[in-house]
Amino acid sequence: MTKEAVLARYPPAPEVLLALLHELQGMNPGQYLLPEDLELAARHLGLPLSRVRDAVTFYSMFSLRPRGRHVVRLCASPHCHVAGAWSALDELRRVLGVEVGETTADGLFTLELTSCLGACGVAPVMMIDDEVVGNLTPAKVAAAVARYREGR
Repeated sequence: MTKEAVLARYPPAPEVLLALLHELQGMNPGQYLLPEDLELAARHLGLPLSRVRDAVTFYSMFSLRPRGRHVVRLCASPHCHVAGAWSALDELRRVLGVEVGETTADGLFTLELTSCLGACGVAPVMMIDDEVVGNLTPAKVAAAVARYREGR
């Protein structure tokens, strides 16, 4: 499907901005938005480019840089912080060999921090792609990453 075909499925209404951006981002290898994607969305929705860029830079689910095949997001909210998120972050850094905002050399993982993932009951929590993993311990972090490395 082309990007023009995607645009045609959305009405020219500002309330569809996030859904449209999400779909455009998914079309690009590296799961990121190109400058022309922002321009297409702005033009189609009749929005200033600055408003589209503001949305992209505000929400952590969007990126203006290429990402790995799997995006690992660790919740950095106060609840997860108190529950031990920084121990999980130390383990993620160790098993992935990257810092926050970086992608592994093999292009498999990008490590990011995010706001609340809405799973405070199982804090600390991370999300790999769309899978939420809670009650994190160093062993649980390592096991989750290993599953994705093995293609499971």
